[in-house]
Amino acid sequence: MHAFVRLFSLAALSLCLMACGGGGGSGTPPSNLTSEPPMTPTPVPSARVLDKPVLNFTDTGLSVTDGVTRNGIWGVSTLEGWQYSLDMGNTWTLGDGDFFEVRGDGPKTIWVRAIDGLGNTSEVVVVSCVLDTMPPAPVQAQLASQGLTRLLRVTGLENQARWEYSVDDQRSWRPGTGDSLAVMGNALPALWLRQVDLAGNLSSAQQIALQEADSATWHEASGNPLEPSVLSLQGSRTVVLHGSVVRGDPDYIRWDIPAGQQLQSMRLIRYVSSDAIAFFALQRAAVFDAGVDVSRMLTYGHMGPPDLLRNVVQNISAAQLAAGPMTLWFQQTGPAATEYAIELVFAPAP
Repeated sequence: MHAFVRLFSLAALSLCLMACGGGGGSGTPPSNLTSEPPMTPTPVPSARVLDKPVLNFTDTGLSVTDGVTRNGIWGVSTLEGWQYSLDMGNTWTLGDGDFFEVRGDGPKTIWVRAIDGLGNTSEVVVVSCVLDTMPPAPVQAQLASQGLTRLLRVTGLENQARWEYSVDDQRSWRPGTGDSLAVMGNALPALWLRQVDLAGNLSSAQQIALQEADSATWHEASGNPLEPSVLSLQGSRTVVLHGSVVRGDPDYIRWDIPAGQQLQSMRLIRYVSSDAIAFFALQRAAVFDAGVDVSRMLTYGHMGPPDLLRNVVQNISAAQLAAGPMTLWFQQTGPAATEYAIELVFAPAP
């Protein structure tokens, strides 16, 4: 009897569940169950293509394209944030502002890229440079003399370095050409030499005494146009003529341009006088016998402070500046003593 009742009760319960839909049928769901809305996926931001940053730096060396510099500061221009790497992209440093500085002498390979707040990056910009911040050693000058000319042969230069000289106590500097400097005159007691290395670093200046007692190279140029003082080039391509003139005491100086060479430039590089006007003339001859006939002169005119660094032979034909004798006349017509220095630069003839 009791077993029959249990079986009946289980059957009735099963029928009730099926009628109420609890068994997965199509009936109305129980009132204590709620339906969930479908899941909406979170949007993923689309990747942006960023413009590459623009880099610039100051090439301080002898060439503005060789990448050798003493200045390790690189400028960065971009509308985004930016990063740089000095180890081929293994690690990145977040940039700040619009520049970064590379330190430590030697070759450098630099990677730079733009980056935004979502982590998008631009194509990497790869640049290279050689950083050199060490000044070179002082230049050396081996001194020699020939006749009235003092020769300073420049030695001790680093590879691809150049040398400069000063005639005004280091206030200004002139580039040297070749490996020596020829000097003649009686107005400059000393000059200074230094070297500039490939990165633009300057050595300390070396002072060279020119005024020596009883030395033929401390020479007042001839005042006779038919017997000019003779400058010996001694293979030098850079020459400095210096002297002191006053009314009635002109200077006449002759030189012979070697075969295969030509006079490239002639510049006034120093002028000390209360009188701002002196006079010069150049004749293509072993003596100055043109007198005041300007038709026989290569060039002539006033020379004073406004003429400093002007190349007075710039408009003369190359044929007139080629191998052969040439004589300079320099004078002051006023009563004020005038000190001058003139630079001659010679170059291989084309």
